[in-house]
Amino acid sequence: MNHVNLIGKVCSAPKVVQLPSGRKIAKFTMSTKEMYLDETGKTKSRSQWHQLTAWGRWVQVIEELGQVGMDLAVEGKLVSRFYQQEGQRKFVSEVEVNDLIIL
Repeated sequence: MNHVNLIGKVCSAPKVVQLPSGRKIAKFTMSTKEMYLDETGKTKSRSQWHQLTAWGRWVQVIEELGQVGMDLAVEGKLVSRFYQQEGQRKFVSEVEVNDLIIL
């Protein structure tokens, strides 16, 4: 099953792009924080950054309400793809948003 749940903060201003087909896509970055204990027992935190894409009704929500620093809960799926840039093959993994809640 391909299922992703994230709770974190929006790190980049959402970019909305209209495709030649007329559909819109919103792209933005989200960070999550993970707490753990180091070898000495001290609490440490580690941040992870995630690339997210939103389609359909979520584009308008992100476009109107999305701002850097906003807390979000996101449910979606992991999507991977390849593309060519300057003769090199690039690999991208993104979380495609199925549902979100502004916290």
